[in-house]
Amino acid sequence: MMLNNLKKLGLATFLVAASSFSYADAIDEIPPLNPDEGRPGEIARIPSEDDFRVCTDPDNLPFSNNKQEGFEDKIAEVLAKDLGKNLSFMYAFNRFGFLRNTINARRCDILMGVPPDYDPVATSKPYYRTGHVFVWRKESGYDITGYDSADLKKGLVGTTDKSPTTVALSDNGIIGNAKPYRIQRDLNKKPSEMIDDLEKGEIDVAIAWGPIGGYFAKQAKVPLVVRLAPEYEKVNARGKTYWNMSIGVRHSDKKRLAEIEGALERNHDKIMQILADYGVPTVPVVDGDNIIKTFKENKKNHLKNGD
Repeated sequence: MMLNNLKKLGLATFLVAASSFSYADAIDEIPPLNPDEGRPGEIARIPSEDDFRVCTDPDNLPFSNNKQEGFEDKIAEVLAKDLGKNLSFMYAFNRFGFLRNTINARRCDILMGVPPDYDPVATSKPYYRTGHVFVWRKESGYDITGYDSADLKKGLVGTTDKSPTTVALSDNGIIGNAKPYRIQRDLNKKPSEMIDDLEKGEIDVAIAWGPIGGYFAKQAKVPLVVRLAPEYEKVNARGKTYWNMSIGVRHSDKKRLAEIEGALERNHDKIMQILADYGVPTVPVVDGDNIIKTFKENKKNHLKNGD
């Protein structure tokens, strides 16, 4: 059961990273999905090799929006141009049922940011790796380098409820001083909610998924410090906070996947520059990164040490 839960952690982190919080009040109306699409007698889209059609969220910066202002939108543009394909986007809010109503329904063909071991789709070789970050107001004078840092215990810590970061906070006796933010998508809240609260002084430290913390810290009106939190999975595999990120397609789309992997390799420098422009902190991709393998190694070491 523990192994099954750990395997699901990849999906949970993907949802935190790719969905997090969102704010749907100010966007243009998104065309509703047709529940009958694809049924006998109904029109269904036939995927074309000339299309680069991305399944994405219309209001989820810094990842994507319906104005193509997210970093995943920009990366998709680079890849489509390299491949000489027609770029388009199919929008749906990234909540439960997202896969069923998008890529599995063949309304679109490509997911821009998923963990490489995300079973529902075939995934490319990882094209970047990121983790969680500590963010605090510069004026506080904090210097936080790890979950055992004294400054992390001085104030109220914002973190995503039930995310891997809560494991590290609990192990270090800080969870009682944390303010939880919802892991499931809330369409009535801005994606910047946690960083906004930090800026206003409602919390003293934010522990956020790197793309979210890095991007919104750059938009803040007061100086904020962003520092990558150390990887915690070697201490406790359930607290894994760094993930390789890949592109996903349907398992049957082997040719499309091979084309995408070639474009990713050719455009590596452009992609890394886009991530840097959006404040996304990155570290080198770890080949063969696998949480189940780490869990087994941790368990073996604990038994060896008599823990």
